[in-house]
Amino acid sequence: MKHPTHKSRRTLLALIGASLVSTPLLNSPRAAAARAAAGLDDPAKKEIAMQLVSSAENSSLDWKAQYKYIEDIGDGRGYTAGIIGFCSGTGDMLDLVELYADRRPGNVLAPYLPALRRVNGTDSHAGLDPNFPRDWARAAQDQAFRQAQNDERDRVYFNPAVRQGKTDGLRALGQFAYYDAIVMHGDGDDPTSFRNIRRRALNRARPPAQGGDEVTYLNAFLDARVWAMKQEEAHSDTSRVDTAQRVFLRKGNLDLDPPLDWKVYGDSYHID
Repeated sequence: MKHPTHKSRRTLLALIGASLVSTPLLNSPRAAAARAAAGLDDPAKKEIAMQLVSSAENSSLDWKAQYKYIEDIGDGRGYTAGIIGFCSGTGDMLDLVELYADRRPGNVLAPYLPALRRVNGTDSHAGLDPNFPRDWARAAQDQAFRQAQNDERDRVYFNPAVRQGKTDGLRALGQFAYYDAIVMHGDGDDPTSFRNIRRRALNRARPPAQGGDEVTYLNAFLDARVWAMKQEEAHSDTSRVDTAQRVFLRKGNLDLDPPLDWKVYGDSYHID
């Protein structure tokens, strides 16, 4: 089952690295150790990150099967689709289809651009039904569309999360915790956005780049994340934190090294 993303997810995401608070002590020993370990942008670690998110978002480790995914999950954000849950009501689907149109003029989704602009910010399907889901699945057969999904995922969600995680001196697990939070909550000005989840954590603990203990800080961040999830009924099941990320943290697996075993929404998963 696809789980909803936050309404504010598109707000200023590209500026996240510059706008988040704290001045890191980048020369601290803990920050240096974090830089020495493989970050989440290491290809093998990134593949793990994609599978972890897919287990929560799609109940499957096969994230590459989700390019064609599309449905309205009834969360007030219109259609949710693709590998990261691009939404017709939150603007990131519009950005994706615009990018695809730039790269592949006249593609099967290009005629829907006027409707996507009109429904942005709403849950309306006006101008999209009845054929938009069918045409999305057709577009997903095009490598150019799949690459556009990859690129928007990285530009808006993955790269900013990893960049901020490294700035905070976090290793792969902490960088993933940031990424998963941005995927679900976005990064706007509301209290449950990523930047404010992070700010809430900073009020309780210091990250390694500021001389703090990494485990202590990550526990504070995950506590803040759980609080944010419980503010919205659709996110009230916090197992993607409680029986996944906290499992890795309790084991001290800060580098997110396999083998990994976890549960999300009661389902068990394993990565060798």
